[in-house]
Amino acid sequence: MMSWRNLQDDDSVYERKSSGDSNNCGGVIIVNTIDDKEVQKRDYCIQPFPERASQDVDDAYEECETLDRALEGSGAVDIEGEDDITSNELQLYNCDEDEYEAFELRIIHRKKRTGFEENKDLPIVLNSAIAGRYYVTEYLGSAAFSKVVEARDLYMGIDVCLKIIKNDKDFFDQSLDEIKLLKLANKHDPADEHHILRLYDFFYHQEHLFIVTELLRANLYEFQKYNQETGGEVYFTLSKIQDIARQCLEALEYLHHLRIIHCDLKPENILIKSYNRCEIKVIDLGSSCFQMDNLCLHIQSRSYRAPETILGLPFNEKIDVWSLGCILAELYTGDVLFPNVSAVMMLARMIGILGPIDMEMLVMGQETHKYFTDNFDLYHRNEETDQIEHVIPEKSSLAHHLQVSDTKFLDFLSCLLEINPRRRPTARQALLHPWLSFPYE
Repeated sequence: MMSWRNLQDDDSVYERKSSGDSNNCGGVIIVNTIDDKEVQKRDYCIQPFPERASQDVDDAYEECETLDRALEGSGAVDIEGEDDITSNELQLYNCDEDEYEAFELRIIHRKKRTGFEENKDLPIVLNSAIAGRYYVTEYLGSAAFSKVVEARDLYMGIDVCLKIIKNDKDFFDQSLDEIKLLKLANKHDPADEHHILRLYDFFYHQEHLFIVTELLRANLYEFQKYNQETGGEVYFTLSKIQDIARQCLEALEYLHHLRIIHCDLKPENILIKSYNRCEIKVIDLGSSCFQMDNLCLHIQSRSYRAPETILGLPFNEKIDVWSLGCILAELYTGDVLFPNVSAVMMLARMIGILGPIDMEMLVMGQETHKYFTDNFDLYHRNEETDQIEHVIPEKSSLAHHLQVSDTKFLDFLSCLLEINPRRRPTARQALLHPWLSFPYE
């Protein structure tokens, strides 16, 4: 078991300054204008951010995934001219079996009709059947690249969630990745023990990709907002936050064993399966990637974005652990820990609450020059005056922000919200924290 540091419950280290200052901007104080030349950064030699060796992976998670090609009723068509394939071509194909995989995408269309649709925006019609199988009963909402409805599976006799991907190539490609990752995660979890959304079906119909999954309840953001507005008994007690933290860490540990980084963990992507038992499921692998992928910098929703991704450092699965820390703090206070403002203001708030960023991170960050001067002072450009201004973090502490007396919970969150990812625990290590086994009831 890893050792856990004891958090000193001392608010005297950081004293919150008066919010009445006109230069106070969301937890930071802006002072002084500086010359544009100060902002010019020298070129640093960027080296990969060092990480400790990864832990051994269980054999069950290590095997190479081969997705099933045969789907019931897929109506696969033989390839014309198959007999003409030369033996050399077949040998080349066989050599690539370890590198490539495939899965069948069913295309469903009406008989004696083309697949062309004049209207590229599929209308949602309640009490109608999609593809002759899914009877739409309720419109659940929309996101940037999809619409979601509740439907009755007329074949299986169960209620399902139908995700309709907008007619756009980038959205289509991203959703194919989500299907691939859900298939992989579901395959290695046949008993549904790791709190990951279950994929039931997927197909192409009327120029749209459809993803059919289990039907869950509200997401954490929606339910907390509803709970606050109705003024009912507070749902997210420390006991329930503990349950949610444990399940989320189990889901992350499982995904990370499969070499998958979720990359977009936020309250909207954690759905409630049971209110009474406080059971949750992690959803939306559309932004996820494998650890060996060529990873880009523009990942994670801004309020849940880890400091290493903001600074443009190489990252790993620990960005998901940071996101979880932000989520749990939000569930406890009802407020976003790092509000969705500019990246520099988020960095200022992180520094004010959690402490300074290690110099090695600043020196090696590819994006550091966007937020720090040559002397590593935070700055931003005032859009009204077009002047470059210093940004001074307003000193506080996590204990002061949370207003919590539970030192075990505070220590747990402090560990998840460790700015330096090398000191931040993995999901597996975080599951060993004593707070998760503290008996509240």
